[in-house]
Amino acid sequence: MASESSPPSPVPERVRGQRDPEATQRALLAAAVAEFAEKGLAGARVDEIARRASVNKQLVYHHFGSKEELYRVALEQVYAGIRAQEQALQLGDLPPLMAMERLIGFSFDYLVEHPEFVALLNDENRQGAPHVRGSGRLQEMQSPLIALLGQTLERGGQDGVFRTDMDPVDVYISIAALSYFYFSNNRTLSAIFGRELSSARAVSARRRHVIAFALAALRP
Repeated sequence: MASESSPPSPVPERVRGQRDPEATQRALLAAAVAEFAEKGLAGARVDEIARRASVNKQLVYHHFGSKEELYRVALEQVYAGIRAQEQALQLGDLPPLMAMERLIGFSFDYLVEHPEFVALLNDENRQGAPHVRGSGRLQEMQSPLIALLGQTLERGGQDGVFRTDMDPVDVYISIAALSYFYFSNNRTLSAIFGRELSSARAVSARRRHVIAFALAALRP
């Protein structure tokens, strides 16, 4: 019997041609992101991914080779999504303070709108981040953002609105942490403090706090 990580048999030509290959890959990736976000790599099933995508199970192996490889590509896709939208912010065209406020707000809003991103990152961290470490594409994605953030901090320092001793990687991690922890631990935090921290009112208040807190930390 074939395992979840290896193809059961070659994909018949008639199965390959049933759908447009690019559309099939997009459908499989969308299904994989949803399945991995819900169940993690260990719990996700190729059968269920194929069912969600409305394709033959063999097409998963035809396009991606294995469940592990599909998981890596799914991770790359969710990271690519946030990086593309960060680039679209055009921070280099804005005054430093406005640019930083926009980035902080965007980072928070993205997690509100994409809970699957939080879930997938939690799962990858539980595994020790082997897929992120092994993906050259993921490593390359970080460089443009960190460079742009460094330029923004430098411009802000020259204008006297930011401190001049801030490392862009440290700043990025701090910005991400202020929002990420709130969503990754929302249920336990709600239970501990007796507040419904997932309510629209609580999320809106948290967003204002995160922006004000991060900007205050950057001021001279």
